[in-house]
Amino acid sequence: MGHLDHAAFGWLTPVLSYAMACIGAALGLRCTVRALGATGRSRRNWLITAASAIGSGIWTMHFVAMLGFAVTGTDIRYHVLLTILSLLVAMVVVGAGVFAVGYGKDRTRSLLLGGLATGLGVAGMHYLGMAALRLHGRVHYDPVLVALSVVIAVVAATAALWAGLNIKAPVAVAVASLVMGAAVSSMHYTGMFAVSVDVTPSGAALPGATAMQFIFPLAVGLGSYLFITAAFVALSPTARERADYASAEQLAPAP
Repeated sequence: MGHLDHAAFGWLTPVLSYAMACIGAALGLRCTVRALGATGRSRRNWLITAASAIGSGIWTMHFVAMLGFAVTGTDIRYHVLLTILSLLVAMVVVGAGVFAVGYGKDRTRSLLLGGLATGLGVAGMHYLGMAALRLHGRVHYDPVLVALSVVIAVVAATAALWAGLNIKAPVAVAVASLVMGAAVSSMHYTGMFAVSVDVTPSGAALPGATAMQFIFPLAVGLGSYLFITAAFVALSPTARERADYASAEQLAPAP
C-alpha cells in the first residue's frame, strides 16, 4: 500500500486551490445575478459566462490541489484527453444546471434540478480527473466516502444556485463565495481521502504528461481567464445602472 501525500508542497496547494474555487464561485454568482436581471441574448450570454466561470474554477481548484498529490513508490502522470474531457464535463453539466435556474418558471423545482445536475457535474469532473491518473499500481476507492463526496457536491451546488437566485448584495455574494469555496474543497478532499493505492514497483515509463508539463500550464491559463472575466464583470454596468444612465440622458436639457 503506497503512502498518499495530499499536500506535498505544504499549505501552498490547498490554499491556492481554495482561492481558485472561491473566485470561480464569486464570478458564477455575480454572472447569475446579472443574468436574472437581463433578457434575451444578454441573459443567455451571462449564463454561459457563469457556467464557464464555475466550471473553470472547480476544475482549476481540483488540479491545483492535485499538484500536491504524491504516492510513495511511484511517479504520477495524467492522461491528456481524459483531463481535458473532465474540464468539458464540468462546464457542460454546470451549464445545464445554471440554465435550468436561469430559465425555469418554477424556482423551487428548477433549483433542485439545477443543483442536482451541477453537483453531479462537479463530482463527475472530479472522478473523471482521477481516472486520468497514471501510476504504477491500482487505485481503490472507499464507496462510503465516494458517496459522501457526491452528496457534498450536490448540496454545495444547490446552495450556490440558491445564492445566485436570492443574494444580490456584493458583500453577501463574497461571503457566499467563501462558503462555496470551502464546500467545493471539502468535496475534493473527501473524495481524495476515499483513495488508496496498491503500488506495484516498476521501472517502466508511464504514459501521459506530468502535472508540471500539462496541468500547471492549463491551470495558469484558466486562472488568467478567471481574473480577466472578473475584471470584465466588475467593469460591466448592471441593468439598473444602464437604466439610470438612460433616464439621465432623457432628462438632460437639449443643447
